Amino acid sequence: MNIVQLLHKSARSYPEKWALCLGLEKYARYGEFAEKVMSIGFYLREKKGIRVGDRVAMALPNSPFFYEFLFAVWHIGGVIVPMNAKLHLREWDYIATHSEANYLLLSEDNIEPFQRQQTSACVVETPSIIMGSALEKEPYPAALRCPDDPAWIFYTSGTTGRPKGAVLTHRNLLVMTLSYFADIDQIKPEQTIIHAAPMSHGSGLYGLPHIAKAAMHVIPQSGGFQSDEFFQLLANYPEVTIFAAPTMVVRMMRSMNDETDTSNLRLICYGGGPMYVEDTRRALQVFGPKLVQIYGQGEAPMTIAALPRAAHLKLEDDEDWLSRLASVGVARTDVEIGIFDQNGEELGPLSIGEVAVRGDIVMSGYWNDPAATNAAIRNGWLFTGDMGFLDNKGFLFLKDRSKDLIISGGTNIYPREVEEILLRHEAIWEVAVIGEPDEEWGENVVAFYAVRDGYHVTTEDLDAHCLGQLARFKRPKKYIRLDDLPKNHYGKILKRSLREQL
Repeated sequence: MNIVQLLHKSARSYPEKWALCLGLEKYARYGEFAEKVMSIGFYLREKKGIRVGDRVAMALPNSPFFYEFLFAVWHIGGVIVPMNAKLHLREWDYIATHSEANYLLLSEDNIEPFQRQQTSACVVETPSIIMGSALEKEPYPAALRCPDDPAWIFYTSGTTGRPKGAVLTHRNLLVMTLSYFADIDQIKPEQTIIHAAPMSHGSGLYGLPHIAKAAMHVIPQSGGFQSDEFFQLLANYPEVTIFAAPTMVVRMMRSMNDETDTSNLRLICYGGGPMYVEDTRRALQVFGPKLVQIYGQGEAPMTIAALPRAAHLKLEDDEDWLSRLASVGVARTDVEIGIFDQNGEELGPLSIGEVAVRGDIVMSGYWNDPAATNAAIRNGWLFTGDMGFLDNKGFLFLKDRSKDLIISGGTNIYPREVEEILLRHEAIWEVAVIGEPDEEWGENVVAFYAVRDGYHVTTEDLDAHCLGQLARFKRPKKYIRLDDLPKNHYGKILKRSLREQL
């Protein structure tokens, strides 16, 4: 079972259907896409000596070539190691070294700086070097792979130390793809996905079900997310889906005006960070019933829980609607979710503990790191590091990452609860709550916030707002205003940067 067959099946059924676009320009049809994959694979195998099971790394900005290279590696039986194009050179070097990559693909701007400080033993090239070579045009069969063979090694962001490589198998990626059809959307060839989030992460993974159904893939000319560019593409392509971090959804709403046309928008699949209830309510008002929330992580990609479109809708006499919007949905079709205490005992409904998941989507382990694997996967469960609870209907509510929990005076305070309250204030655009060390109380609550254009708010206003809706011990002791909150390449707010500011 080689995951590359998702592409080849679509290429046989829809050879003339457009597959890849760059901005408003058509780039390749499905038949051409598959031919290019085999040509690049031939180059890697015959001219660079890449063999079945070899790791092949790449750090490219979003582009059509990303998918061509990705599927070429799979076609010859290699294991892809995608890296975010915005990481530091040293981070690329570490990942290439740790994964024992034989080959690394970089953009033209980065190859010389990388080679000057490179310690990894891999061959380093650019797309232009590959395309400048005479590529084999004759078709040849894809390498045979077993379901549990590695296909994609996803390196974590490394916010708490060196990044770890989550090994995703061909089985993992196929289950993720099938689960998308079961829980998110039934894709048809006439649909479009716009890749404005990093393809090295969620957007690239969610390309797989769209390739399996011969949908069209549009990569913005900018290679990333710019609101004006996105809305231009939206006006020119049919039945559009976008995978977006919550901050991207907020930026969309912030940049819209009365003339913005969203009639071609089919679905916003949001995830990768907390989407606050107030933001979700605004998005439903602006875009209509076109939202689906997903919850997953690199170790169980995109497929732990989902809040489907129907759960976003408020029905008559629906007393649970707001509560549902604060959840990340219910367990996906192919997984089980459990909540465990610190002793490893499974907890019942409404009890807060660490979220764990098991099923065929869970990684096989961390690359070359048995200690980390054994710490994360215990008795068949992947422990996510997220704190939360299940309600009596099976909806999963995340409180925070275990490392973000604030303990003040011996009492647990979950930052998200405070953040949700602050976002109900009309002047607040975005917010992040963290703990600050305190000799007497252990930690104090600190809120960083940004204000909407045209609004003014004082610390006294915010304190009164919180005291009206929160227990006194949960309210922030400090309010710190910033023009924008720091974010990583995926749009997540960087709480570690805020801690450094303190």
